[in-house]
Amino acid sequence: MTWTRRHLLDLQSLTAEELTVILDTARSFKAINGRSIKRVPPLRGKTVVNLFVEPSTRTRISFELAAVRLSADVVNFSAEASSLKKGETLRDTIRNLEALNADIIILRHSASGAPHYLARFASAHIINAGDGAHEHPTQGLLDTFTIRERKGRVAGLNVTILGDILYSRVARSNIWALLKLGAKVTLCGPPTLVPKVFEQFGCRVTWNLEEALRDADVVNLLRIQHERQRVTMFPSLGEYTALFGLNQARMKWVKPDALIMHPGPINRGVEIEGEIADGPQSVILEQVTNGLAVRMAVLFLVNGGKATETE
Repeated sequence: MTWTRRHLLDLQSLTAEELTVILDTARSFKAINGRSIKRVPPLRGKTVVNLFVEPSTRTRISFELAAVRLSADVVNFSAEASSLKKGETLRDTIRNLEALNADIIILRHSASGAPHYLARFASAHIINAGDGAHEHPTQGLLDTFTIRERKGRVAGLNVTILGDILYSRVARSNIWALLKLGAKVTLCGPPTLVPKVFEQFGCRVTWNLEEALRDADVVNLLRIQHERQRVTMFPSLGEYTALFGLNQARMKWVKPDALIMHPGPINRGVEIEGEIADGPQSVILEQVTNGLAVRMAVLFLVNGGKATETE
């Protein structure tokens, strides 16, 4: 299949075939990252702008390094030191960046739908690096890539996503990717953060932690999204940890070959104990490594690259 999309805005709209193209292309780029000389020329002469209107560490650095590995020129844009603080609209900001010949704009924004809005008029390629509580496409892709690489497949696996589902853009992107590729997805957490409405996505919803963990091939833990919650959704972090935190005692419910994942940043001692995050079943740092390959693949494909050109 040939990739034809100019932007990557979400995973909900992608087909299983399109998801597979990205994952297969990422596999080629991961091999390149293992070489002594890691830079390749597909984006030589192109300008990539990291437009992060919301704070980020892993995602911004990962996209920056991915663009550099593809030989692009990279500009990091800080909203705090920009005309956005002076009242300039996001549309005018993008128009000015395009006037400076930006080819690819990577946007993280607190408003759900902001990348979709820009894609309606932007001539540059738009990549969604997280929009509000809507989606975080490249995180969903790198999580799926990690599962497929470690387990050899996605179809038929039982994947439990545990934590703040209601406000998590990571959860939504994971749900769409995993379901489209044939996994069975279970959502678990406090009822206020895991409402039954998610069953309409095709997921199983349970508030019983043991039930969620026992048959899981993958457990993906999410932190509490305090910055997106309008009201407190549970009495305290201590109560959340007591009821839903993954600790050594609860690891007895987890299969010995199950993967433990987390998109970061980790709140150690809240959603997961430090020993588990650093333990033999954890693939958390592998997720970070795989994120670089996935973002290289996305940059490459939206720019018009073909899988045969990655070598």
